[in-house]
Amino acid sequence: MAPPPPERGDPADETGLPASVEAAWGLRGRPTKGPRPGIGVERIVDAAVRLAATEGLQAVSMGRVAKELGASTMSLYRYVAAKDELFILMQEAATGLPPEDAPPPSAGWRARLAWFGHAYRGVLEANLWLLHIPISSPPATPNSVAWMEAGLDALDGTGLDEATKLGVMMLISGYVRSQAGLMADLTEAMRRSGRSAEDTHRQYIHTLTRLADQRGPEAFPAVRRLLASQALGGGDDADADFDWGLHRVLDGVQVLVEGRG
Repeated sequence: MAPPPPERGDPADETGLPASVEAAWGLRGRPTKGPRPGIGVERIVDAAVRLAATEGLQAVSMGRVAKELGASTMSLYRYVAAKDELFILMQEAATGLPPEDAPPPSAGWRARLAWFGHAYRGVLEANLWLLHIPISSPPATPNSVAWMEAGLDALDGTGLDEATKLGVMMLISGYVRSQAGLMADLTEAMRRSGRSAEDTHRQYIHTLTRLADQRGPEAFPAVRRLLASQALGGGDDADADFDWGLHRVLDGVQVLVEGRG
């Protein structure tokens, strides 16, 4: 049986976290009596996540979530104090815990960090609306701290100090978010245009060639060499592009690790 939440009141025990996040950590109890029986944090968050997944994050508001639940807007505020707090809880629910198939320490830090990057990418691509939630604070929810633990643990044994490990983990996370956001934006642009990826790519090469030709044979020599190489005509492979960039980032980390050896 889990121990009861600790008594509140001592300033030294204050976390500065929203009440619902403290409840997720077991630091305080959840409301058990509300204006409408059956409504709780889990149902509110589930409804909000469904809205974000089907209509985008911009559709999520306390009023709209209440409507989805058949409740009054004010009844939600007993469980979630503000929309920003709801976003934190939505992020926590959608992110979940890191997968359990992490490579063992014997696989080496590079394989483990690559796994971390791919796992995080999978979460973001399954929940693209997560990319539109502003990052307003360091990880402080149970699942986000578990992801931080996984990233830092992947660097165990590298000889890097803890601050450098944190910097490397943030570098990998930033790369993953950047690539996921880029692909999400391109996918949305193609959806709005009604064109396939192949048609969009072909049109871009045609347009770039015409623009270079319009300026004359001496203009944009580097762009002309790129067009002549047909490197732009190889087709898009998002997975291969992601892997290529991730391993170039890891190459840089390897230089750092070897320099500390």
